[in-house]
Amino acid sequence: METKTKTFQELSNEELYQILRLRSEVFVVEQDCVYLDLDNKDQKALHVLGTKEGQVVAYTRIFKPGDYFVNTSIGRVVVAKDQRQYGYGKMIMEASLSAIKQRFPNTAIEISAQSYLIKFYTEFGFERFGDEYLEDGIPHVRMRNTP
Repeated sequence: METKTKTFQELSNEELYQILRLRSEVFVVEQDCVYLDLDNKDQKALHVLGTKEGQVVAYTRIFKPGDYFVNTSIGRVVVAKDQRQYGYGKMIMEASLSAIKQRFPNTAIEISAQSYLIKFYTEFGFERFGDEYLEDGIPHVRMRNTP
């Protein structure tokens, strides 16, 4: 898998379509969660794409401090269902953390993690804080990675 980071304006129409399709396939269809994915925040985000043979198979979006949470944040972490056995989740998170380190050095990173992924995010230095809550009907927790 190859990774690249782009602003919203740098995304091609094809890349944007593939990103939105992947997010919809996983977050809406697979997780059976009816919610509005197009939240008018993509325009402010940095987009980390994981591609394989020209297809987006993994993705995250990053926000600078203050654009989503007080701290830098990573969201919409997703890997295509048929690609999860290759470690692409770890690869896309490593690429996201690297992009943050380059663009927003020495900042804390905050995420809203689906509760079943707590162990996954602790592998990257994230620690849970606060109580579990429902976001779009799915249990989540806040997590933070402090430099």
